[in-house]
Amino acid sequence: MALYITEECTYCGACEPECPVTAIAAGDDIYVIDAGTCTECVGYADAPACVAVCPAECIVQG
Repeated sequence: MALYITEECTYCGACEPECPVTAIAAGDDIYVIDAGTCTECVGYADAPACVAVCPAECIVQG
């Protein structure tokens, strides 16, 4: 279970503070999700918090 940020990322940074397990970090051109850390917010929220706040809708199943 892990999410992935596509190339459509606008580098806005909205997703990073929403992650309860700090799996999201700034990459060179887009934000990236550490697949080994991402829990898709299971145990923290009903749905992935990052997906809910992403204005570019670029966070998808990986």
